[in-house]
Amino acid sequence: MEILGTTLRVYLDDTAALDTTAAFYERITGVRAQRFERGGVSVAAVGCFLVMSGPREEIDLLRKVTATVAVKDVEEAHITLTAAGAQVVAGPVATPAGRNLIVLHPDGSVFEYVDMGGPTPSG
Repeated sequence: MEILGTTLRVYLDDTAALDTTAAFYERITGVRAQRFERGGVSVAAVGCFLVMSGPREEIDLLRKVTATVAVKDVEEAHITLTAAGAQVVAGPVATPAGRNLIVLHPDGSVFEYVDMGGPTPSG
């Protein structure tokens, strides 16, 4: 499994703070935020930061994910991770950024694995 990078997750309890927080990360990274909505959560992807705000119950669920790991191929990651003893929590599924997979590691950590722009599964 080839790991291409990681994304750090920033969770906001105040949905009004998303614009201000995204602007801060734009200033420090020099990258313009890519914005999208997913499951009632507003997301600003800025460089290696993923800033999220939304309903408390959705944000509390997302807080369980430690980080996002970009991989070359989610299917390969799925095989490697399960063979090593990880448990799939969700996926692989198509997302606005590519396919993702949420996995529980044997140590109790939860990570999202995503392949950016890879082919999405049909159906």
